[in-house]
Amino acid sequence: MNNIISDIRRSIVLTIIAAVVLCGIYPVVVWAIGQAVFPYQANGSLIKGKDGTILGSEMIGQNFSDDQYFNSRPSAAGTGYDATSSGGTNLGPTSQKLHDSIKAAVDAYRKQNGLAADAPVPADAVTSSASGLDPDISVKNAMLQIARVAKTRKMSTDAVTALVQKYTEGRDFGVFGEPRVNVLKLNLALDGKI
Repeated sequence: MNNIISDIRRSIVLTIIAAVVLCGIYPVVVWAIGQAVFPYQANGSLIKGKDGTILGSEMIGQNFSDDQYFNSRPSAAGTGYDATSSGGTNLGPTSQKLHDSIKAAVDAYRKQNGLAADAPVPADAVTSSASGLDPDISVKNAMLQIARVAKTRKMSTDAVTALVQKYTEGRDFGVFGEPRVNVLKLNLALDGKI
């Protein structure tokens, strides 16, 4: 009987110690390191306008569908870019629904951007990411949208191209991933908000 009580007491003490260390000390240490070493990222990578107001996060995409803006990657998160409902379509490569939605998206993309009926369309222009919150598009996707955005905004294609190049991010550490364009930052720059 004494062994059981001793074991219960030891278990309770170890549970309390584990709770203090894992639920208290460890999160505070990680938070402090994040604030000291990566304060911008640790606080949400928030984009602030010229007046200091928060306009969004460079890590979460937003829906832009007006012709004067670069279109974001399609989203399947909730009703689109809903951070509380992050997720993809979960449709497999043999899904007829996926095939039909991609075909419709390709046709719409070509029409919106004045492309030929057989022009290649970047995959990120017509498929959603796994999270549905991807803030970036490929450089090829952005380049195909320049003419439409420039025409709608009555800007030169050279000026819009320069903005695309300014907001193009290279490969992480020079080797990982592909060059990409953050759509929110690019569109905010077009509006003169950043």
